[in-house]
Amino acid sequence: MSTSSLVQIIFANLLPSTISLALAASIVAQLHKKNLHHLISYATGLLLAMALLNLLPEAAEGLEAQGASHTLIFHLLLAGILGFFLLQKFALFRHDHHHEHDGHHHDHGFDQESAGKNGWMILIGSGFHNFADGLLIAAAFLTSPELGWAAALAVGLHEIVHKLSDFAVLLNAGFSRKRAFFYNFASGLSSVAGGILGYFILQDLQNWIPYVLVVSASSFLYIAVADLIPQMNIYKSMRQGLVQITLLLLGVATIWLLSGEHEHEHHAAHTEVIGVNHAHI
Repeated sequence: MSTSSLVQIIFANLLPSTISLALAASIVAQLHKKNLHHLISYATGLLLAMALLNLLPEAAEGLEAQGASHTLIFHLLLAGILGFFLLQKFALFRHDHHHEHDGHHHDHGFDQESAGKNGWMILIGSGFHNFADGLLIAAAFLTSPELGWAAALAVGLHEIVHKLSDFAVLLNAGFSRKRAFFYNFASGLSSVAGGILGYFILQDLQNWIPYVLVVSASSFLYIAVADLIPQMNIYKSMRQGLVQITLLLLGVATIWLLSGEHEHEHHAAHTEVIGVNHAHI
Protein backbone atom coordinates (compact mmCIF):
# COMPACT_ATOMS: atom_id res chain seq x y z
CA MET A 1 0.00 0.00 0.00
CA SER A 2 1.51 3.29 -1.09
CA THR A 3 1.33 6.68 0.57
CA SER A 4 -0.18 8.10 -2.60
CA SER A 5 -3.13 5.72 -2.20
CA LEU A 6 -3.74 7.03 1.30
CA VAL A 7 -3.59 10.64 0.08
CA GLN A 8 -6.08 9.84 -2.69
CA ILE A 9 -8.42 8.14 -0.21
CA ILE A 10 -8.34 11.16 2.12
CA PHE A 11 -8.89 13.60 -0.72
CA ALA A 12 -11.64 11.48 -2.29
CA ASN A 13 -13.52 11.45 1.01
CA LEU A 14 -12.98 15.12 1.83
CA LEU A 15 -13.81 16.54 -1.61
CA PRO A 16 -17.34 15.07 -2.07
CA SER A 17 -18.27 15.94 1.51
CA THR A 18 -17.14 19.56 1.12
CA ILE A 19 -18.73 20.10 -2.29
CA SER A 20 -22.02 18.47 -1.34
CA LEU A 21 -22.16 20.52 1.87
CA ALA A 22 -21.53 23.75 -0.04
CA LEU A 23 -24.25 22.93 -2.57
CA ALA A 24 -26.75 21.99 0.14
CA ALA A 25 -25.94 25.16 2.07
CA SER A 26 -26.45 27.29 -1.05
CA ILE A 27 -29.86 25.69 -1.61
CA VAL A 28 -30.89 26.37 1.98
CA ALA A 29 -29.60 29.95 1.71
CA GLN A 30 -32.09 30.62 -1.08
CA LEU A 31 -35.04 29.66 1.10
CA HIS A 32 -36.83 32.32 3.08
CA LYS A 33 -37.16 31.47 6.77
CA LYS A 34 -40.95 31.20 6.55
CA ASN A 35 -40.60 28.51 3.85
CA LEU A 36 -38.16 26.32 5.75
CA HIS A 37 -41.01 24.17 7.07
CA HIS A 38 -41.50 22.94 3.50
CA LEU A 39 -37.96 21.58 3.64
CA ILE A 40 -39.04 19.38 6.55
CA SER A 41 -41.49 17.50 4.31
CA TYR A 42 -38.80 16.95 1.70
CA ALA A 43 -36.28 15.89 4.36
CA THR A 44 -38.77 13.39 5.79
CA GLY A 45 -39.02 11.69 2.42
CA LEU A 46 -35.24 11.71 2.06
CA LEU A 47 -34.64 10.16 5.50
CA LEU A 48 -37.29 7.46 5.10
CA ALA A 49 -36.05 6.53 1.63
CA MET A 50 -32.37 6.57 2.61
CA ALA A 51 -33.10 4.20 5.48
CA LEU A 52 -35.50 1.82 3.72
CA LEU A 53 -34.33 1.90 0.10
CA ASN A 54 -30.60 2.40 0.54
CA LEU A 55 -29.02 1.67 3.91
CA LEU A 56 -31.02 -1.35 5.09
CA PRO A 57 -30.86 -3.27 1.76
CA GLU A 58 -27.11 -2.61 1.65
CA ALA A 59 -26.75 -3.81 5.25
CA ALA A 60 -28.75 -6.96 4.45
CA GLU A 61 -26.48 -7.66 1.48
CA GLY A 62 -23.42 -7.27 3.68
CA LEU A 63 -24.75 -9.61 6.37
CA GLU A 64 -25.65 -12.25 3.81
CA ALA A 65 -22.15 -12.00 2.34
CA GLN A 66 -20.81 -12.77 5.83
CA GLY A 67 -23.09 -15.81 6.12
CA ALA A 68 -25.38 -14.12 8.66
CA SER A 69 -29.16 -14.18 8.35
CA HIS A 70 -30.67 -11.03 6.90
CA THR A 71 -33.35 -11.28 9.61
CA LEU A 72 -30.72 -9.97 12.00
CA ILE A 73 -31.42 -6.59 10.39
CA PHE A 74 -34.79 -6.37 12.15
CA HIS A 75 -33.31 -7.13 15.57
CA LEU A 76 -30.58 -4.54 15.04
CA LEU A 77 -33.06 -1.99 13.71
CA LEU A 78 -35.32 -2.42 16.74
CA ALA A 79 -32.34 -2.08 19.07
CA GLY A 80 -31.18 1.03 17.22
CA ILE A 81 -34.58 2.75 17.36
CA LEU A 82 -34.95 1.94 21.06
CA GLY A 83 -31.41 3.13 21.64
CA PHE A 84 -32.07 6.50 20.03
CA PHE A 85 -35.30 6.82 22.00
CA LEU A 86 -33.38 6.26 25.23
CA LEU A 87 -30.66 8.63 24.07
CA GLN A 88 -33.23 11.31 23.43
CA LYS A 89 -35.13 10.61 26.63
CA PHE A 90 -32.29 10.49 29.13
CA ALA A 91 -29.33 12.27 27.57
CA LEU A 92 -30.35 14.80 24.96
CA PHE A 93 -33.49 16.36 26.37
CA ARG A 94 -34.09 18.04 29.73
CA HIS A 95 -37.26 19.67 28.54
CA ASP A 96 -40.32 18.37 26.76
CA HIS A 97 -39.97 18.26 23.00
CA HIS A 98 -41.57 21.44 21.63
CA HIS A 99 -43.85 21.65 18.65
CA GLU A 100 -45.43 24.71 17.14
CA HIS A 101 -48.81 23.99 18.75
CA ASP A 102 -47.51 23.82 22.34
CA GLY A 103 -47.89 27.49 23.13
CA HIS A 104 -44.20 28.33 22.86
CA HIS A 105 -43.00 30.97 20.44
CA HIS A 106 -40.63 29.75 17.75
CA ASP A 107 -39.86 32.94 15.86
CA HIS A 108 -36.22 32.49 16.81
CA GLY A 109 -36.15 28.69 16.95
CA PHE A 110 -36.11 26.55 20.06
CA ASP A 111 -34.63 27.75 23.32
CA GLN A 112 -30.85 27.74 23.33
CA GLU A 113 -30.43 24.69 25.57
CA SER A 114 -32.82 22.47 23.66
CA ALA A 115 -31.59 23.67 20.29
CA GLY A 116 -28.08 22.38 20.89
CA LYS A 117 -29.38 18.96 21.86
CA ASN A 118 -32.19 18.35 19.39
CA GLY A 119 -29.85 18.13 16.40
CA TRP A 120 -27.41 15.62 17.82
CA MET A 121 -29.27 12.52 16.70
CA ILE A 122 -29.13 13.42 13.02
CA LEU A 123 -25.42 14.21 13.40
CA ILE A 124 -24.76 10.86 15.10
CA GLY A 125 -26.65 8.93 12.44
CA SER A 126 -25.01 10.87 9.62
CA GLY A 127 -21.61 10.34 11.21
CA PHE A 128 -22.09 6.57 11.11
CA HIS A 129 -23.34 6.79 7.53
CA ASN A 130 -20.35 8.88 6.43
CA PHE A 131 -17.94 6.55 8.22
CA ALA A 132 -19.33 3.58 6.26
CA ASP A 133 -19.01 5.54 3.01
CA GLY A 134 -15.37 6.26 3.88
CA LEU A 135 -14.69 2.55 4.36
CA LEU A 136 -16.24 1.68 1.03
CA ILE A 137 -14.33 4.40 -0.82
CA ALA A 138 -11.13 3.04 0.74
CA ALA A 139 -12.07 -0.47 -0.42
CA ALA A 140 -12.66 0.81 -3.94
CA PHE A 141 -9.33 2.68 -4.06
CA LEU A 142 -7.41 -0.35 -2.84
CA THR A 143 -8.89 -2.20 -5.80
CA SER A 144 -8.06 0.48 -8.36
CA PRO A 145 -7.90 4.30 -8.49
CA GLU A 146 -10.54 4.33 -11.21
CA LEU A 147 -13.05 2.43 -9.07
CA GLY A 148 -12.16 4.63 -6.11
CA TRP A 149 -12.93 7.89 -7.90
CA ALA A 150 -16.11 6.43 -9.41
CA ALA A 151 -17.25 5.46 -5.90
CA ALA A 152 -16.36 8.93 -4.60
CA LEU A 153 -18.44 10.54 -7.37
CA ALA A 154 -21.43 8.35 -6.56
CA VAL A 155 -21.12 9.15 -2.85
CA GLY A 156 -20.81 12.86 -3.61
CA LEU A 157 -24.04 12.92 -5.63
CA HIS A 158 -25.82 11.02 -2.90
CA GLU A 159 -24.42 13.31 -0.20
CA ILE A 160 -25.98 16.47 -1.65
CA VAL A 161 -29.48 15.35 -0.69
CA HIS A 162 -28.16 13.77 2.51
CA LYS A 163 -26.65 17.09 3.62
CA LEU A 164 -29.82 18.89 2.60
CA SER A 165 -31.88 16.70 4.94
CA ASP A 166 -29.34 17.26 7.72
CA PHE A 167 -29.65 21.02 7.25
CA ALA A 168 -33.44 20.77 7.44
CA VAL A 169 -33.37 18.83 10.71
CA LEU A 170 -30.75 21.08 12.32
CA LEU A 171 -32.51 24.31 11.32
CA ASN A 172 -35.79 22.85 12.55
CA ALA A 173 -34.06 22.09 15.87
CA GLY A 174 -33.15 25.75 16.25
CA PHE A 175 -29.56 25.77 14.97
CA SER A 176 -28.40 28.89 13.16
CA ARG A 177 -27.30 28.38 9.57
CA LYS A 178 -23.66 28.89 10.55
CA ARG A 179 -23.87 26.31 13.34
CA ALA A 180 -25.69 23.88 11.04
CA PHE A 181 -22.94 24.28 8.44
CA PHE A 182 -20.17 23.77 11.01
CA TYR A 183 -21.68 20.64 12.56
CA ASN A 184 -22.53 19.21 9.15
CA PHE A 185 -18.91 19.67 8.12
CA ALA A 186 -17.67 18.07 11.35
CA SER A 187 -19.99 15.10 10.84
CA GLY A 188 -18.74 14.76 7.26
CA LEU A 189 -15.16 14.36 8.49
CA SER A 190 -16.11 10.91 9.79
CA SER A 191 -15.87 9.72 6.19
CA VAL A 192 -12.21 10.73 6.19
CA ALA A 193 -11.72 8.78 9.43
CA GLY A 194 -13.43 5.78 7.82
CA GLY A 195 -11.21 6.05 4.77
CA ILE A 196 -7.99 6.24 6.81
CA LEU A 197 -8.96 3.32 9.04
CA GLY A 198 -10.10 1.38 6.00
CA TYR A 199 -6.69 1.89 4.40
CA PHE A 200 -4.90 0.30 7.36
CA ILE A 201 -7.35 -2.28 8.74
CA LEU A 202 -9.96 -2.79 6.05
CA GLN A 203 -10.45 -6.50 6.69
CA ASP A 204 -11.48 -6.01 10.32
CA LEU A 205 -13.66 -2.97 9.66
CA GLN A 206 -15.37 -4.40 6.58
CA ASN A 207 -17.37 -6.82 8.72
CA TRP A 208 -18.72 -3.93 10.76
CA ILE A 209 -20.15 -1.99 7.82
CA PRO A 210 -23.63 -3.65 7.92
CA TYR A 211 -23.98 -2.84 11.62
CA VAL A 212 -22.86 0.74 11.09
CA LEU A 213 -25.43 1.13 8.30
CA VAL A 214 -28.25 -0.19 10.49
CA VAL A 215 -27.38 2.29 13.25
CA SER A 216 -27.50 5.08 10.71
CA ALA A 217 -30.80 3.83 9.27
CA SER A 218 -32.38 3.55 12.73
CA SER A 219 -31.49 7.16 13.51
CA PHE A 220 -32.97 8.38 10.22
CA LEU A 221 -36.19 6.42 10.79
CA TYR A 222 -36.50 7.59 14.37
CA ILE A 223 -36.01 11.25 13.47
CA ALA A 224 -38.49 11.04 10.58
CA VAL A 225 -41.21 9.20 12.50
CA ALA A 226 -40.79 10.61 16.01
CA ASP A 227 -39.85 14.22 15.24
CA LEU A 228 -40.61 15.34 11.69
CA ILE A 229 -43.91 13.62 10.80
CA PRO A 230 -45.65 14.86 14.00
CA GLN A 231 -44.64 18.39 13.05
CA MET A 232 -46.05 17.89 9.56
CA ASN A 233 -49.37 16.87 11.12
CA ILE A 234 -49.68 20.28 12.76
CA TYR A 235 -50.79 21.78 9.44
CA LYS A 236 -54.41 20.82 8.84
CA SER A 237 -55.48 22.51 5.60
CA MET A 238 -55.94 20.49 2.42
CA ARG A 239 -53.60 22.76 0.46
CA GLN A 240 -50.80 22.43 2.99
CA GLY A 241 -51.36 18.68 3.16
CA LEU A 242 -51.03 18.32 -0.61
CA VAL A 243 -47.83 20.36 -0.60
CA GLN A 244 -46.40 18.19 2.18
CA ILE A 245 -47.30 14.94 0.43
CA THR A 246 -45.84 16.18 -2.84
CA LEU A 247 -42.56 17.21 -1.20
CA LEU A 248 -42.35 13.99 0.81
CA LEU A 249 -42.82 11.89 -2.35
CA LEU A 250 -40.28 14.08 -4.12
CA GLY A 251 -37.78 13.24 -1.37
CA VAL A 252 -38.47 9.53 -1.79
CA ALA A 253 -38.16 9.81 -5.57
CA THR A 254 -34.85 11.65 -5.25
CA ILE A 255 -33.28 8.82 -3.27
CA TRP A 256 -34.83 6.19 -5.52
CA LEU A 257 -33.31 7.82 -8.60
CA LEU A 258 -29.90 8.29 -7.00
CA SER A 259 -29.76 4.85 -5.40
CA GLY A 260 -29.14 3.01 -8.68
CA GLU A 261 -25.69 4.47 -9.34
CA HIS A 262 -24.84 4.66 -5.66
CA GLU A 263 -25.74 0.99 -5.19
CA HIS A 264 -23.73 0.00 -8.27
CA GLU A 265 -20.53 1.56 -6.98
CA HIS A 266 -21.04 0.20 -3.47
CA HIS A 267 -21.64 -3.27 -4.88
CA ALA A 268 -18.45 -3.00 -6.92
CA ALA A 269 -16.51 -2.11 -3.78
CA HIS A 270 -18.08 -5.02 -1.88
CA THR A 271 -17.38 -7.59 -4.59
CA GLU A 272 -13.74 -6.56 -4.91
CA VAL A 273 -12.94 -6.16 -1.23
CA ILE A 274 -12.15 -9.84 -0.63
CA GLY A 275 -9.37 -9.63 -3.18
CA VAL A 276 -8.16 -6.40 -1.63
CA ASN A 277 -8.01 -8.00 1.79
CA HIS A 278 -5.89 -10.89 0.55
CA ALA A 279 -3.60 -8.64 -1.43
CA HIS A 280 -3.04 -5.86 1.09
CA ILE A 281 -3.66 -7.17 4.60
